Amino acid sequence: MAWNYGDILDAIAPALPADAPALIHGDRVITWGETSKRSNNLARALIERGGKPGDKLAFYMRNRPEYMETLAAGFKARMTHVNVNYRYKADEVFYIFDNSDAQAIVYGSEFRDIIEELKDRLTKVKTFIEVSEDGNVASFAENYETLATTGNGAKLDIERSPDDQLFIYTGGTTGMPKGVMWSHDALREAQLAALRRLGEVPETLPALMEAIKAQGPGGRIIPACPLMHGTGLLTALGNQMSGGCVVTLSHHSFSPEEMLMAIEKNKVDSAAIVGDAFAKPLLKVLDENPGKYDLSSMVTIISSGVMWSTEVKQALLKHMPQSIMADSFGSSEGLGFGTSLTTADGAVQTAKFTIGERCKVFDEQDNEVEPGSGTPGFIALTGPIPVGYYKDEEKTAKTFKTIRGVRYSIPGDWCTVEKDGTLTLLGRGSVCINTAGEKVYPEEIEEVLKKHPSIDDALVVGVPDEKWGQSVTGIVKLAIGADFDEEGLREFVRTSLAGYKTPKRILVGDEVPFRAPNGKADYKGVTSFALSSLGIA
Repeated sequence: MAWNYGDILDAIAPALPADAPALIHGDRVITWGETSKRSNNLARALIERGGKPGDKLAFYMRNRPEYMETLAAGFKARMTHVNVNYRYKADEVFYIFDNSDAQAIVYGSEFRDIIEELKDRLTKVKTFIEVSEDGNVASFAENYETLATTGNGAKLDIERSPDDQLFIYTGGTTGMPKGVMWSHDALREAQLAALRRLGEVPETLPALMEAIKAQGPGGRIIPACPLMHGTGLLTALGNQMSGGCVVTLSHHSFSPEEMLMAIEKNKVDSAAIVGDAFAKPLLKVLDENPGKYDLSSMVTIISSGVMWSTEVKQALLKHMPQSIMADSFGSSEGLGFGTSLTTADGAVQTAKFTIGERCKVFDEQDNEVEPGSGTPGFIALTGPIPVGYYKDEEKTAKTFKTIRGVRYSIPGDWCTVEKDGTLTLLGRGSVCINTAGEKVYPEEIEEVLKKHPSIDDALVVGVPDEKWGQSVTGIVKLAIGADFDEEGLREFVRTSLAGYKTPKRILVGDEVPFRAPNGKADYKGVTSFALSSLGIA
């Protein structure tokens, strides 16, 4: 069938116990009965203020119940979700609002100053809604809580379309952020495709309602990474559409202690993180406090966006042996490229993924790569995939490419295909280093560096070099108390990888922001640091 998220929410809410928790934030608990009425009221308010099908609704707030509630309201009102990175400066935020043609903005009060600074430039925005902690809002804004609690809470009597959209603005490694356009139907089908690999799934709205009535509310998930990034948003959304509960954390930066306490308190069964940036702090707390936290409810920890070290997964499993550590290889441009599962009974090597059913690997001449050939290729995923990038036909044509009559999503990730059909991920083509004609993929070297006991994190970039074209350069963060031995680190890499992949220089970048809040590498910032440190203009 054709899916619409607003229709799904309308259907499953009556099938759930009204007192089933839908959203939890610290001591706040919002039930499905409450949030259904609140999101209906908010949807009506958005329409009454001029919101039309296809109009853009920008989300400028941290992880909190209002994010998921507004998401539901937007779906119900047929408005298009636009995520805004709250770490951006004012001009960067303005770019997202302006590029997306945002008609309405829902923002947290902590960002009021930036909204006030930008307000006069935001000529396309008709509605400002402020989520306030104390009830006070800006003079030009409306109070979120007032809108959510005004009205009878009845569902909207409107017809929706499977072509209604959700945007995910993605920064990638270079250039300005682009808005990836997903239709509701395509995104839902992409999520179901992953679930079908685990067993039968409800294929229609009536079947979904019956499943929820029979099985009760869905599981409880913590999106530990920001909801304004794809990993947090899509995992939380999938949980919401199964009648589950989304548990959000209140600290402004990731607190492993808060997450572990929330798991114990709320009997959370799944969590979404982004690689070692989240996993290592969790492991450190668990190692220092053995047996302190009851994690017996945990079934799955899902990581997406960056590779997750095998050693860290195995160490976490010692604290929760019943769990599955899942690497999901995907992007804002496509879900289902590959998966990697690690349990207490077996291990999977870092960067090894079981290829998705809708996935192929092509070389630079668009020929399919032969398994076991060692030939690197780019990963391509067929439908359901996004419509394209908002207002960028050129980039849409490059990323969403038709090969022999089939349209693929090709975000730019490179890999090799092993004889058994598994993928070994090499890295994003946009950060590939060309040194003396040899292609070097940073993530391969980063994973080796991170295995050294003195290294907490590592990124690898290419810098201009007269002899080599580009010189492989490593930037590392040292473990606490560790000494820096550049030549020793270079030799450590050389014992695992080809000589040309060994960094010519390794720099300490302990004060350099390596990663965004979602755990993704900031290659642009690290490259600037390397160029400055090496005196290269």
